[in-house]
Order: sequence, then C-alpha cells, then structure tokens
Amino acid sequence: MFDLVIDPRARNSLLQEIRCEFLRLWRSPSFIVPTLLFPGMFYVLFGVILTMSKSFQAAHYMMASYCVFGVIAPGLFGFGVTVALEREKGLLALKRALPMPPANYLLAKLATAIAFALVIYLELCVLGATLGGVRLEAAQWLQLSLVPLLGVLPFCALGLLVGCLTTGQGAPAVGNLIYLPLAFLSGLWIPLFALPKVFQMLAPLWPAWHLGQLAQAAIGQPHTGTVFEHVTYLAGFTAILFYFAQRRLARVG
Repeated sequence: MFDLVIDPRARNSLLQEIRCEFLRLWRSPSFIVPTLLFPGMFYVLFGVILTMSKSFQAAHYMMASYCVFGVIAPGLFGFGVTVALEREKGLLALKRALPMPPANYLLAKLATAIAFALVIYLELCVLGATLGGVRLEAAQWLQLSLVPLLGVLPFCALGLLVGCLTTGQGAPAVGNLIYLPLAFLSGLWIPLFALPKVFQMLAPLWPAWHLGQLAQAAIGQPHTGTVFEHVTYLAGFTAILFYFAQRRLARVG
C-alpha cells in the first residue's frame, strides 16, 4: 500500500508533508504539552530532587532512562492518536486520493516523531548536565543520541497499530494504558532491582526495557544482554507490528 518514495520529483511533496505534520502537532496543546513537558518534569522530580544518592551511576542511570521514557510518546501518540483521528474523519481516504506518493503519509509522521524525539533528548541532556550532575564524554553523548533517535521507531510501529485498531476518542486512553505501565515495567522510573523479582523476569518482554539497556550501554553503565540482542529484538518488534498495521490499513483504512 505505502510504497517507498523514489521519484526525486516527490521530494518536495514529502518535505511539505513533513512541515505540515510537524506544525500541526507543534500547535496542538494536547500533544505538545505532555510530550515535551512531562519527561523533563518527571526527570527533575524523580531523577534529581527525589534521588538521594549522588553517585555517578545513579545520576547517569536516571538521565538515560528518562531519555527512553521521553521518546516513547512521540511515536506512540504521534502515530496512534493522529492516525485514529484521520481514519475516523476520512482524512486518510482523502490523502490516498491525492496525487502524492502513498508513502509520504507515513514518512512524514516518522520524520516528525524523530524530530520531537531529538527535542526531548536535548531537553533532558540540558537538565541532566545542569541539574543532575551528569558528565559524559563527547562520544558518549553522541552514542546516547542514537538511542532515542532510532529507538522511536518501534513505538511508531506500536502507535500505528493502535491508530489502526482504535477510534479517535479511544486512542489517547489506549496509548496511556500502554505508555505508563510499559515505562514502569521496563525500569525507566524505578530500577528493576528495587522491584519484586517477577518484574525483572518479565522485563525482556517489553521493547522499552531493551531500549533502556541500549541507553545504559551507550554511556558505559552496567546493563543486561548484548547490543546485538537488544537491536535484534527491537528490529523484529518494529517489523512485525508495522506489517500488521499496514495490512490493517490496507484492509479497512
């Protein structure tokens, strides 16, 4: 259904679609406020003020974890809610009838999610360096930046599936029912060693846990598993969910 854009003449169309999508979300208080405000607010509250330990590991662990927590939202809600609303209002059918490459629709949303993930990452880096006492080498900052920028992709796939299966009114509720428990169960708010053992055993099931381990590895913190294992899981998760979401879109719009 959504073929890749390969025609150079379609580039301007894609850039315009990205611009419109970004501005639409940027001007939407219901999206922009929680997406940009909550990660920084929660990090300052739980990662800085309420974190009594001043050790190197505590400060760096919390910032890396909240970077992952922050970048889930642009993919999950940027895709889930907007796709559900556009399907319900018939805008998706209209876009299909427009003389532009079909892939532009998803590529624009993907580019917008990555852009917001970058903004959230920079926000948390500034807070971590100024309030959290985080000190990293330039190479570590760069490696950490790759985690949220590429890690937003699995949650774009998850959001797309949510948008395909829910209504515009139900998508935000479903998104929150996924977002908040997923962050908790993945150890993004509280380290898993502080939780019952059953949470530690179930953690490898969640994509946010794998992304969190990659974030810890990027800055040289203790982590579980190898980079290859985590990347393989996230790539498979993304491919499978995107496949089912694309089939659903093709079947029911």
